[in-house]
Amino acid sequence: MKRNVSFVILTPLIFLASLCFSSKTVAQTLPDFKMKLTDGSTFSTANVSHKKPVIVIYFAPDCEHCRALMNELLPQMHAFKNTEILMVTFESLDDVAWFENHYHTKNYPNVKVGVEVPVFFLKNYYKLEHTPFTALFNKKGKLMVSYKEYTPVNELIKWVKLVEKG
Repeated sequence: MKRNVSFVILTPLIFLASLCFSSKTVAQTLPDFKMKLTDGSTFSTANVSHKKPVIVIYFAPDCEHCRALMNELLPQMHAFKNTEILMVTFESLDDVAWFENHYHTKNYPNVKVGVEVPVFFLKNYYKLEHTPFTALFNKKGKLMVSYKEYTPVNELIKWVKLVEKG
């Protein structure tokens, strides 16, 4: 009987502890990754300015949630003018070119859209199961907030303003 009581008490505690430890293994800094752009060049985190916050959006061009995010984000782009936005996908460069043209991302010099190299690096790094994934990093590359599915743009704007001040 004591063994069953111990099992019932310890099992949830072990599970909770594993959740705490696994959540701490999520990257707390901007990971070192590369992406291929539609112009043939490569962009990496080494190219990131350390003078402004960075938003990484892991997306799929054909993802309805990702498109909804873009439809909400684009009218608010003035709030992100001092933020680097890196949009990374695992899809083909042709799909990225379609996405760039459809959403006119090249009109925003602070936005880079590309295919991750190697493919699925960020997906595996963050243990992602869905898109979009959005992460905001401060000027020093420290993770401030992340969203694993839905990204509330108004909340993200508040975080950006907070990070820009600090």
